[in-house]
Amino acid sequence: MEQPNLYPVKLYVYDLSKGLARRLSPIMLGKQLEGIWHTSIVVHKDEFFFGSGGISSCPPGGTLLGPPDSVVDVGSTEVTEEIFLEYLSSLGESLFRGEAYNLFEHNCNTFSNEVAQFLTGRKIPSYITDLPSEVLSTPFGQALRPLLDSIQIQPPGGSTVGRPNGQS
Repeated sequence: MEQPNLYPVKLYVYDLSKGLARRLSPIMLGKQLEGIWHTSIVVHKDEFFFGSGGISSCPPGGTLLGPPDSVVDVGSTEVTEEIFLEYLSSLGESLFRGEAYNLFEHNCNTFSNEVAQFLTGRKIPSYITDLPSEVLSTPFGQALRPLLDSIQIQPPGGSTVGRPNGQS
């Protein structure tokens, strides 16, 4: 019997605060945060992420965020590139449309977690997915929520997935 092809799946982790969260969170939030995490999934030689513009892709490390701060090996998948791109296209038309983006409840990390589970059956690390509730559990986080809810994040440098010729 022929062995299926296995494709590596990586989680790219970026600290959007560039170290400021580590230094300022004890003062501002009363608790230590190691970073403000943006994540993406790297599979089939591309990096895929979700932001206020919907699902995008670029060569690995190809956004203006530059190289990731860390790379987590999520595992391997038998899902081919063709099937994966069909899956992403359907996500982009349903759960992960740009207008569905919410900084605390439906963000890049929600997307990475969903895609990691689809590809490997594994979730991304909880220190990433728990960050919004950690921030909101503080008085300062609650006070900032109305402002933070209005923030839309779309790392520049990717192209939209699932829309021919860049049409919206």
